[in-house]
Amino acid sequence: MNVSEAVETRRSVRAYLDRPVDLVLLRDLVERAGRAPSGGNLQPWHIHVLAGDAMTRFKAIMRRRMEEAVMGDGSEYDVYPPGLAEPYRSRRFAVGEALYAPLGIPREDKAARLHWFAKNWQFFDAPVGVFCYVERSHGPPQWSDCGMYLQTLMLLLREAGLDSCAQEAWAVHHRTVDQFVGAAPDKMLFTGMAIGWRDPEAPVNRFAVPRAPIDEWATFHY
Repeated sequence: MNVSEAVETRRSVRAYLDRPVDLVLLRDLVERAGRAPSGGNLQPWHIHVLAGDAMTRFKAIMRRRMEEAVMGDGSEYDVYPPGLAEPYRSRRFAVGEALYAPLGIPREDKAARLHWFAKNWQFFDAPVGVFCYVERSHGPPQWSDCGMYLQTLMLLLREAGLDSCAQEAWAVHHRTVDQFVGAAPDKMLFTGMAIGWRDPEAPVNRFAVPRAPIDEWATFHY
């Protein structure tokens, strides 16, 4: 698979096969993603990988956590800007509707949507989970570097036939995650990521995710 194919076929996968990921391969991909661009070569990402017994223990903790507080502790940062303006608000609304439509969950059924959204905190049953942390003292450029690391990892996963789903939703359970991975107080949880083998039959993996036409967001100066 070339880079163009990896970009074209990458998507947020929310249903996985009951199939383990080779941990030697996984370590290799996590390491190779470290070649991602990084301003000043700071390499500000701090990565925690959960698989095997650790993943089983963590999922059990999260099942208990769901009984206490589905939406957790509240995020330490705004995943979306307050008062999200157009066209971004409409784009977010449209992809949400596209996601829930094949699941047969109407917009007015808030309880069913929340129940399904809580699958985030089981990594959508993926066999591998990743958490990305960033230094609290670092700023937007370093957060951008973390995003480039994660995208590089996602494309390498696609090259290997694997899939993923970046999950900023994990930010609302930062205290539980911090405690489990032993994160230092000077580190902030940025995002999680589910990794595994895509279930091609799952409707949630097959809805269309359109992109805005290039003329909406790119200006060429000749």
